[in-house]
Amino acid sequence: MRFPPSILDEIRARLPVSAVVGRRVKLVKSGREYRGLSPFNSEKTPSFYVNDQKGFYHCFSSGKHGDIFRFVMETEGVTFPEAVERLANEAGVALPQMTPEAEEREASRKGLHEVLELAAAYYEAQLAGAAGAEARRYLASRDLPSAVQKQFRLGYASADRFALRDHLAGKGVDRQLMIDAGMLISGEDIAVPYDRFRDRVMFPIADRSGRVIAFGGRALAKDAQAKYLNSPETALFHKGATLYNLQAARKAAHERGAVIAVEGYVDVIAMTRAGLAHTVAPLGTALTEDQLGLLWRMAEEPILCFDGDKAGRKAAYRAIDVALPFLAAGKSLRFVFLPEGQDPDDLLRSSGAEAVRAAVDRTLGFADVLWGRELEKEPLDTPERRAGFEKRLRDLVFQIKDETVKRNYLDEFKARLQTINAPRSDHSRRMPGQRSGLGGIYGRNAAQPRAIGSRYPEPNLKTLPLSNSTSLQRSPLLQSRHLAIPQREVALIMGAIHHPSIPLLDIELFAELEFESAEITKLQQGVCDCIAADPGLTSETLQEILISKGLGLVLARVEKLLDPAQAWVLPEAELNHATRAWREAADLQRRVSSLRKDLDLAIAEFDDTEETYERIRHLRERLSAVVSSEDA
Repeated sequence: MRFPPSILDEIRARLPVSAVVGRRVKLVKSGREYRGLSPFNSEKTPSFYVNDQKGFYHCFSSGKHGDIFRFVMETEGVTFPEAVERLANEAGVALPQMTPEAEEREASRKGLHEVLELAAAYYEAQLAGAAGAEARRYLASRDLPSAVQKQFRLGYASADRFALRDHLAGKGVDRQLMIDAGMLISGEDIAVPYDRFRDRVMFPIADRSGRVIAFGGRALAKDAQAKYLNSPETALFHKGATLYNLQAARKAAHERGAVIAVEGYVDVIAMTRAGLAHTVAPLGTALTEDQLGLLWRMAEEPILCFDGDKAGRKAAYRAIDVALPFLAAGKSLRFVFLPEGQDPDDLLRSSGAEAVRAAVDRTLGFADVLWGRELEKEPLDTPERRAGFEKRLRDLVFQIKDETVKRNYLDEFKARLQTINAPRSDHSRRMPGQRSGLGGIYGRNAAQPRAIGSRYPEPNLKTLPLSNSTSLQRSPLLQSRHLAIPQREVALIMGAIHHPSIPLLDIELFAELEFESAEITKLQQGVCDCIAADPGLTSETLQEILISKGLGLVLARVEKLLDPAQAWVLPEAELNHATRAWREAADLQRRVSSLRKDLDLAIAEFDDTEETYERIRHLRERLSAVVSSEDA
């Protein structure tokens, strides 16, 4: 039985490789991949890796490599058709009967791809030729040089109503195929179909395999009815299930462990030029559930980047409503709001690439933006309005399907609500001109609620009040600590980088270490990926690869924090001594991480009693003792 490639792609899109493989292999997260013991060979050290973003598994011990269909065939001894049928049933994908009509539809899809590729090449040629002079001037005014135009395959559709139609007809393309591809406008009241895109700069839209499936066109005429025009829905193109630049961004997103979504085509290009190639955009509509699914396949916390004006906030708020029910551990969003009145392209041209990257580093958590949105809606100057605010938050949180995440959000907002329910709260008495909501998150006048993951100074345990009241809930004891990157974490990662044989001796221990610093975690993931690909690499080669993966600035910042007194970390240190010292530090790191988890759980389960308060106090003292032992 022959299966259409579109059906196979749909099954792959619905079933992550880790889900299929995980039924037979115990997988452990390792950076942006999963690893486990080979199902094909007997081994003690894991050499089997799964990559959901790239859609394959690879076994270093046996050399076997493939997708979900190949894995089922290899492990269950079934044929390819049997593997497809089993996985299609699991994915909820109906397999078509390969009737002559179905084969004709599949052939038509292939024909549509060919038509769209011909159109893309034609538009590129038009931009480079005499007809594209005005379009080139427009692109030059946007600081988009020819190299960028070629990278993104930009083109030009002339103002002639029949230019593309006649060109494709000269290539032997059937007129109905042009209509089905969305390139011509037709209808009962239109005697002669004509080109859909005219006098526009053209942006090809590709699928995850890089094949052109549609176009976006930016009008050059100022009086055009639509500034941007997209292809219509076709057999290949579903606007709400596609992202611009998806194919190019997937590789960069995998390397960085992050993905950014902006609002438009030119914004994607600007971000890429600023060194942020892991950027995509929806296609002129609010972010859909399908598009969120695509983003979450590339990163656990996609960054949504919006203009800092009212329209940008409105788009962010719509994204919150779409994403809220699906939040889970390892599945959230972060937000960036650019300076008001600027989009990524404006910021790049006015302030440069560094300013764009700096803006993207200033992310806000999902809880912060949700809180800010509700806080903007009305003053909280009466008990009734504060009660309404609390009810809105609770109703929203109850949309979250994941019970653990729901409970944590309820706890988080309960703690924040304690601050606004106090009499004469700054939140409930805004002065004229004072900003609330997101203004508070940015620190512009409004009081700032505690954000998830924010840090506070270590409290003096001896002076904290013991009270079974709301003051107890607001105690700093229930908040996290503020710590600079611990020297232990710096030493562990730089020791691994300067002596790659150390993590190689026990890659599982290294990969499972948990760090407070996000920068250290990024380097840890990078080191795991490099060692998995080449176990014999040197420190110099490892650092070169980390830099090529976009981690050069992170590496430089962390290396500057290294205490020269930690002699065992330095490249010239004797390996046996470095290994012993590294393992001692790793053991301490595991103990600290375990205590921190217990402490976080105790805080999350705090029930306003003296007993749980004492439990938290005890855990803090134990953690303090363990950390102090490091300096003894």
